[in-house]
Amino acid sequence: MNIPRHLAVILDGNGRWAKAKGLPRNYGHVQGAKTVEDMCEITYNKGIEYFTVYAFSTENWNRPSDEVAALMKLLRDYMKNCIKRASKNNMRVRVIGDKSRLDDDIRKSIQDLEEATKENTGLKFTIAINYGSRDEINRAVQKIATKVENGECRASDITQEMIADNLDTAGMPDPDLLVRTSGEQRISNYLLWQLAYTEFYFSDVHWPDFDEKELDKAIEAYNKRERRYGKV
Repeated sequence: MNIPRHLAVILDGNGRWAKAKGLPRNYGHVQGAKTVEDMCEITYNKGIEYFTVYAFSTENWNRPSDEVAALMKLLRDYMKNCIKRASKNNMRVRVIGDKSRLDDDIRKSIQDLEEATKENTGLKFTIAINYGSRDEINRAVQKIATKVENGECRASDITQEMIADNLDTAGMPDPDLLVRTSGEQRISNYLLWQLAYTEFYFSDVHWPDFDEKELDKAIEAYNKRERRYGKV
């Protein structure tokens, strides 16, 4: 069995899962966070090296204010508990996205978490928070343009490698497999540059119900694909 080195996931369906059970949408997000914790252990045990999840997009700020507030509270709680979990499991945690819009205490928690886990050698777990791929690419272009303005490089020096090195995911391999749950079949402004040669798998299961059995289905489908190009 060929195990993907880097698995990226769009965690979709938390709210719909809760609604189907007659529960508040926010409860679905809580259960979704627990599924993320479970999947960190499951993916690592399967030999997956990188696990990247889409937790909060730049567009999610447009959701109802009470839902956004609940998501930020969930994020605060998650960050506080993640250091202990990451240390126990030897997991390295990284957060990508534009952190400038996040509250100071959340940014501080992210900094503490990344610092505390940077030497860990187990699963490389990446959380995309206030992340949008067009925004990421825009920020990367601005960084490179500044270097050109400062005379550090010329426009003709710009390569695909330079662009990749200025993205939030610099230093990470591109995903081998993208999984999106809850039946939706779009990538929603997620890792647009990085997914150029990635295999896609769409699951009808809502994220809170996604488990090892469902992951095995995704990996089985991945193994049936003939991958010719772009594997990093």
